[in-house]
Amino acid sequence: MAQPAAPPGAGDAQTSLAVLHALMRREVPHQLTLSAGHRQRILDLAWDLLQQVPDAGLDRPQALLVVDRNPAVQALLVVGAIPGKPWEVVGATHVSTGKPGRKEHFVTPVGVFRNTADILGYRAEGTKNENGVRGLGVKGMRVWDFGWQQTDDWRAPGARIDIRMEMHATDPDLLEQRIGRPDSEGCIRIPAAMNRFLDRYGVIDADLEAAAKMDPRFAALLAPDRMPTPIAGTLLVVVDSSAGGRDPAVLPVSRQARAASPLQASR
Repeated sequence: MAQPAAPPGAGDAQTSLAVLHALMRREVPHQLTLSAGHRQRILDLAWDLLQQVPDAGLDRPQALLVVDRNPAVQALLVVGAIPGKPWEVVGATHVSTGKPGRKEHFVTPVGVFRNTADILGYRAEGTKNENGVRGLGVKGMRVWDFGWQQTDDWRAPGARIDIRMEMHATDPDLLEQRIGRPDSEGCIRIPAAMNRFLDRYGVIDADLEAAAKMDPRFAALLAPDRMPTPIAGTLLVVVDSSAGGRDPAVLPVSRQARAASPLQASR
């Protein structure tokens, strides 16, 4: 399935969302069912963050990812955003975000992050570290790299530190069963099934898909059997629905954000 030459219209985008929803139900087990109120709070927080960036790119139909780092939630939502329509939640799974307080462990920053062709990303080699852990999952698992980002440094009040912000799978035997609680060094750990789903359908790979047409490095990174959704986007939004979520969204992303509200989410 080739990426379309032009963004789909609202009707085509709605069909693409329905297809993505059916695929996710089929291919990603153990999905979360969030209450309507909490689901809407997560989306409202994401919308508010997107209004803080100068160029959010919500003027075309697209899929985006929204993560709630709230320690009691730890959820990733695949969201369909069609201009002028309520946002749709395609599906949701548990994740693990950063757990500060241990060596080299920091809270995952709140903000808007773009999967940009300025950073190549890579795939897991499947090798074990000194503790026998495959930290990025089995060989071939995708790693989305969002570059260096600032977060709170728990070792000194008010201090900030740069961490490498990534989203990836984890060891299927030792760590995947721990997904659903804060546990990482600051990255976002996702289930292997979600990793394969996002990779196969290029959910936030729009920029990389375009780059792959001209740059063999990106062509080599993307899955050879991929079927990119026509509404592929670029955005990951991290929110915190607990009282402590306060980081500003400071990262530039594509196109000018619209002033319209996403209103009520469906599903």
